[in-house]
Amino acid sequence: MTVSDGTEESAAHPGEVGRRAAARRRRLGLTQEETARRAGMAVDYLRYLEERPAAPSRATLARLAGALETSAAALLGAEADAERPPGRAQALLHPALREMDQEECRARLSSHGVGRVAVMVAGRPEIFPVNYEVAYDGICFRTTPGAAPAAAAGTDTTFEVDQVDDALSTGWSVLVSGPAEWVTDPGMARDLSERAHSGPWAGGRREQWIRIVPERVTGRRIVPAG
Repeated sequence: MTVSDGTEESAAHPGEVGRRAAARRRRLGLTQEETARRAGMAVDYLRYLEERPAAPSRATLARLAGALETSAAALLGAEADAERPPGRAQALLHPALREMDQEECRARLSSHGVGRVAVMVAGRPEIFPVNYEVAYDGICFRTTPGAAPAAAAGTDTTFEVDQVDDALSTGWSVLVSGPAEWVTDPGMARDLSERAHSGPWAGGRREQWIRIVPERVTGRRIVPAG
């Protein structure tokens, strides 16, 4: 199958900000009245924000984050404590596990972030995080011949990318399986390096690319039942 290489980033749905704020407020044991007083806003507006899609201004978001002892980034969906592994929040009351179609899987993959590649090391499967690009009808990541992820080249491998939202108790994951190969064309390697959305998080000179050719792409997400 062909994997799209779309680059458009989608902002969080406005209603998610209010739901994260409500979840945080309840976690702190605060009422809407107490939170509104702390944030210097009308309680009716806070109630509207929690219950309906809304896009608060940056100043309002900052005041609300301060009242809830968190950050604006956390209310927008970024994890406030990057050291804490996700998935420790309470599960949804009636969660549903949905299979994602190919179009949605491609859209999730095209967010261009950090994924995980599975390789065999000393006869045992291991998982390594890699920065990746969706390009040339595949999943491309750069490494060095001596690095552990390089063991994927010349094998059938599996690549995984996911996202978990603790505040909403939702999440998704996409798996890509297929053969991995070194990118040997200098022009392709140069183009991948120029279009890369970020440098290697692991640092160092990682100038050789591996491309995974998708033969099977599957995805699932956890959503509220309904």
